Amino acid sequence: MTLPETMSAVVLTGHGGLDRLEWREDLPLPRPQAGEVLIRVGASAVNNTDVNTRTGWYSKAVRGDTGAAATKGYDGAADADGAWSGALSFPRIQGADCCGVIVAVGACVDAARLGERVLVRPMHQPEGGAADALVTFGSERDGGFAQFTTIDSDHALRVNSPLSDTELASFPCAFSTAEGMIQRANLGAERVLITGASGGVGSAAVQLAKRRGAHVTATTSPAKMDALKALGADATLGRDDPLQAQAFDVVLDLVGGPRWPALLEALTNHGRYVTSGAIAGPIVELDLRTLYLKDLLLIGSTRQDPRVFTDLIRYIEAGEIRPVVAKTYPLHELRAAQEAFLDKSHLGKITIDVAG
Repeated sequence: MTLPETMSAVVLTGHGGLDRLEWREDLPLPRPQAGEVLIRVGASAVNNTDVNTRTGWYSKAVRGDTGAAATKGYDGAADADGAWSGALSFPRIQGADCCGVIVAVGACVDAARLGERVLVRPMHQPEGGAADALVTFGSERDGGFAQFTTIDSDHALRVNSPLSDTELASFPCAFSTAEGMIQRANLGAERVLITGASGGVGSAAVQLAKRRGAHVTATTSPAKMDALKALGADATLGRDDPLQAQAFDVVLDLVGGPRWPALLEALTNHGRYVTSGAIAGPIVELDLRTLYLKDLLLIGSTRQDPRVFTDLIRYIEAGEIRPVVAKTYPLHELRAAQEAFLDKSHLGKITIDVAG
């Protein structure tokens, strides 16, 4: 097939507010290097990491919740270490989610892959990198907020599904984050509390925990409780409702903030706490007596075993999980999509139709 010389994309020009997202129609088409594939992007989706990376929230200089400067940024205070792995180079095309079709391959990649419909693994270890090195699609390398993107062929996984591109694009970042947390906790048929359950990762965790036979309690706003029960939650709690002591074997926490000590009190002895987010604030108070007298295990979860994403593809193809798409925007309206995302009135994912 004949490929264009240029493409359209939304480019992040630096850490800051929504004005840092720039629509471009004249970007050079990326070329797949050896071992890479070129993907025509069908759809992407919005995640907390897109906003957090744009503003520089990952910087140690930032101590507040993720919403505090979500529209304006931190006026340069976070530039030195505002991304997952420290300083970020600009311009950058964000978008951790990608569903699309392989349209070209680099050297050493089988041409039989042309035409494959794929999902991109959003987090992975770079080829030849250190054991703990991390590359996030849409952060350390350009992502899915563009008509075309490249990725190492091993991280473009074939998917066979009747779901639309926008539905499939709701899975990669949120569901792999949730599945990574669940696998790290080795969750079984136990009692689990999921905070921030109406968001992309939280609603994914509800489905994935139920898939393992867990009894799921989800925290959310009253308006979203019925929808979460329809996804599989056995019980729901308001965000400020009291938590019963010794009530849960596992806590999957995406919120953090001032309520954090209560989450540890709600764990049973030998309970496991797993975090992959802190939308209510990253700085929390820990009573070490709670930690050691209850023999708790505290787990941070970012890096993922490669099997997390291959397992996720298997669940999708088997119909064991389903997409939760709140609304879809065209790529050129990415700013509006992020504004809707920040409003937090939705359940699940806000997706981006890239192909139009």
